[in-house]
Amino acid sequence: MQNPTSLFTRFDADISQYSLPERFTFPFYYQPHPLCELASEQLQRHLNTQQEWSHDFGLEKSSRDATGKMFGVLLVKNAAGELGFLSAFSGKIADQNHLSGFVPPVFDMLSSDSFFKAELQEITDINTEVSNLSALPELAQLKARVKTETEQAEQAIEALRLAMIDSRAQRKQQRKEAQQTLMAEALQNLVDDLGRQSVAEKNQLKYLKLEWEQRLSQTKAELETITNKLEALKEKRKELSNALQHKLFDQYRFLNGNGVEKSLIDIFEATDNPIPPAGSGECAAPKLLHFAFLHGYQPIAMAEFWWGISPKSEIRQHKYYYPSCQSKCHPILSHMLEGLKVDDNPLLDNPAEGKELDILYQDEAMVIVNKPAGFLSVPGKHIKDSAYTRVQALFPDVEGPYVIHRLDMATSGLLVFALTKRANKSLQKQFITRSVQKRYVALIEGELSQNEGKVELPLRGDLYDRPRQLVCFEHGKHAETTWQVIDQYDGKTKLYLHPKTGRTHQLRMHCAHHLGLGMPIVGDALYGKKSQRLHLHAESLVLDHPYTKERMTFQADPEF
Repeated sequence: MQNPTSLFTRFDADISQYSLPERFTFPFYYQPHPLCELASEQLQRHLNTQQEWSHDFGLEKSSRDATGKMFGVLLVKNAAGELGFLSAFSGKIADQNHLSGFVPPVFDMLSSDSFFKAELQEITDINTEVSNLSALPELAQLKARVKTETEQAEQAIEALRLAMIDSRAQRKQQRKEAQQTLMAEALQNLVDDLGRQSVAEKNQLKYLKLEWEQRLSQTKAELETITNKLEALKEKRKELSNALQHKLFDQYRFLNGNGVEKSLIDIFEATDNPIPPAGSGECAAPKLLHFAFLHGYQPIAMAEFWWGISPKSEIRQHKYYYPSCQSKCHPILSHMLEGLKVDDNPLLDNPAEGKELDILYQDEAMVIVNKPAGFLSVPGKHIKDSAYTRVQALFPDVEGPYVIHRLDMATSGLLVFALTKRANKSLQKQFITRSVQKRYVALIEGELSQNEGKVELPLRGDLYDRPRQLVCFEHGKHAETTWQVIDQYDGKTKLYLHPKTGRTHQLRMHCAHHLGLGMPIVGDALYGKKSQRLHLHAESLVLDHPYTKERMTFQADPEF
């Protein structure tokens, strides 16, 4: 166990010219404080030079086992009033929870005296039993027998039914002919005989069904002996897993700025998802704050950065800063920040306040606007001011306005609204059938070696960190973008982007992801580096007029 004071790191550079922030960092959307950037750079130098442990971050050459990691720094004052910082990493590194110089986990499930290992071993043993039982040749053979015998029974019974139908038709014909040729007594004898034949056939069908039921019942009973044991093992595994999970969640207890301690169970109880996601409490930010509160350090500011190769699905750039995640960290940090003076949530500010909405075209059917960056397309959860509400205010007596498509809040450019139901139907159809031509202009970080190309990467939402998107080849929706270079300067590339599909964050993902262009759009706070604005602009829009069907082209040049 490391001495808590040994984890307090002093700056190796002169910091006298820097002033401290008045409030603690709002962790879900922030620009790192200069002192946090200095602390991060100092930590990064340590990562490059330390020799105590080894982890493949994928920085030298990519390998199958390479994994990047999120690191965090917490600017703090110690009891003597000295300024320094604490360091942490998310999850495990080099298969360890404890590394020299980094704060420990809130709860160490891997320690030798932890209940976790012993109880996990019991679950692992059941997993082995389930695997062994599932792999029994006898199980596969019995399943095959049940299937084969079921098919044979159906075929035999169906064959007999068809034969009975033929017999019934023959008897009917016999009765019909006999009614015309036989006397009453002979006719009655024949009818009675035909009736006995019918009963005999029905009994034959009955006994055939019973015979197959008994045969199948015996095979199924043999099969159920194994499957019931399997189900019992699976149910026991489920019970043990749930109990271990609940016990584990109760061990993760977090202090806040008021000295109040809560477990993961207590923290997530009031959320929409009361069961904490896997890995909750293992991120760098909760580790840092809990350690600071526990050992009397005063938190001043915080930043988290990615180190290493990007994950396969998410976008994480080496050395870039990222906000804390929504699903795991938001509930935990919301509790932990109580008692601290925290920066206001900038996402609650209306960046469109005082900005004009430029109308490029209007008639009785539609309106084309040039939406500024930072302007919502439609009302949001907290901010109601939007391009839609502005158009609504300008045209209060129309059937609409109707929203045809949207642009991200950070994206500027052309946006069309329908004013009538008829126009809405026509425009919606054009967007659905992809007869509308859209062209965007973007400025990306880096210089491309080719002049044009195409990116096809399927996308889906990140369930654990909305509104981020993921590349997912299993569940993602097809997304296709073509591009052409316009110019290159200052290590950046200006290019046209043509989205064939219209997925959420499609252009931003296709530019930033390593399987796409591998170069984020300048100013992309989600997938790159935050700056004054996102350099993405919907420059051109070509569509058919909803009434006249005339092909119309609209263009608005970007302001970058």
